[in-house]
Amino acid sequence: MPLPLFSLMLVVFGLTTGEFVIAGILPDVAGDLSVSIPAAGQLMTAYALGMIVGGPVVTVLTARLPRKTLITGLITVSVLGNLASAAAPNYPVLLTARFLAGLVVATFFAVAIATAVSMAPEGRQGSTVAKVALGMNLGIILGTPIGTVIGQHAGWRATFAAIAAVTVAALLLVLRFVPAGPPAASGPLLGELRVFAGRDVRLAIALTALGNVGVLTVYLYIAPLLTEIGGFSAGAVPVLLLAYGAGAVLGNHLGGRAADRALMPSLAGLLAALAAVLALFWAVNEIRVLAAVLTFVLGVLAFAVIPGMQTRVLTTAQAAPTLAVAVNASGFQLAAAFAGWFGGRIVAADWGLRALPLIAAVLTLTGLATALAILRTEPARVDA
Repeated sequence: MPLPLFSLMLVVFGLTTGEFVIAGILPDVAGDLSVSIPAAGQLMTAYALGMIVGGPVVTVLTARLPRKTLITGLITVSVLGNLASAAAPNYPVLLTARFLAGLVVATFFAVAIATAVSMAPEGRQGSTVAKVALGMNLGIILGTPIGTVIGQHAGWRATFAAIAAVTVAALLLVLRFVPAGPPAASGPLLGELRVFAGRDVRLAIALTALGNVGVLTVYLYIAPLLTEIGGFSAGAVPVLLLAYGAGAVLGNHLGGRAADRALMPSLAGLLAALAAVLALFWAVNEIRVLAAVLTFVLGVLAFAVIPGMQTRVLTTAQAAPTLAVAVNASGFQLAAAFAGWFGGRIVAADWGLRALPLIAAVLTLTGLATALAILRTEPARVDA
C-alpha cells in the first residue's frame, strides 16, 4: 500500500478503534466511575452522536481550509479528545470528551476519501477507497480487542492513551507523506449545500443508509443470536466475531475491485446476495456449522458494499464531494442508531430474537430497490 494511503488508513484505524473499544472496557469504566453498565454504554452513543452532528456541521465550517491543514487539525482534535478521555475525572467529563472526539470523525473520513481518490489512477477509485476503509475493518477486528486487553491489564485510561499514541504516529506519517491539496470548497456556502438538491446524490446517501440498516441490525445483536438461537457457548462468540472480521477484510478488498469494474451493477448484486444470506441465516441459524460459515459470509458481504457506496457518493457529488461523503457517514451512523432501536423492538416483540435476520433481509431489500432505481436511470452506464 502506498505510504500516503497507509497514513490515512492508520488514522481511520485509530478513529474506528476509539468508537468501538468502549464495548470491551465497559465494566472497567462503569466500576471506576461508579456508574451503571447501561450508562457506560452511552459513551459509544455519545461518540456516534458526535459523528452525526459533526458530519455536516464541521465539514461546512472547515470547507475553505487547505486540505492538509484541515486533516492535521482534525487528527489533532481526535488526539486531544482521547487524551481528555484518559484524564477524565468523572463520567460527565468522559461523556463530553467522547462526543468531542466523535465530532471530527465523519469530516476526516470524507476528506481522507477525497484525498485518496485525488491520488488514484483513473478507474481505480473504488479499490483506493477500499484501502482507506481497511482501517475500519482493522479497527474492529484488531484495534478493539487489543484496546480491551490494554484496558484489562493497565486500566481503561491506558486504552484511550494508547489510541491517542497511535493517532499521533499516524499524524506524523500524514505530515510526511500526504500531499497538500486545495480546499474542499472555494465558492459560497449555498453552492456547497446545493449539491443535495441533486436526485443522484440523495439516492446515493439513501442507498448507504437503506443498504446497511439490515446487516447492522443483525450485527448489533449477533452475540445473543449465536448463543440463544444458535446454541454456541459464550466463549465461542469472540472466535465467530473474528471470523466476521476476517470476512470484512476480504469483502472490503473484493468490493473495491468490483466497484472499479461495474459500480452500480456490482452494488445491486452484492445487496441481493446480502439479503439472501440474511434470510438463509434465519433459516439455518440453529445448525451450528452453517451458522458459523454464514457469519463469515455476512462479514464479507457487509463490507463489500461499502467501497462502492462511498464511490457512488463521490461520483454523484463532484461539486461538493467532501461535504456529501461526510453527510453520508452521518447517514450510516443514523442507520446504526435506528438498527439498535429497531432491533431492540423486534427482540422485545412477539416475533422475538429468532426473526431478526429475516426482518433484516427485508430491510436490505429496500437498499436493493434503491440500487435498482439508480440503475434504471442510467441503463447505458456500467462503470463508475
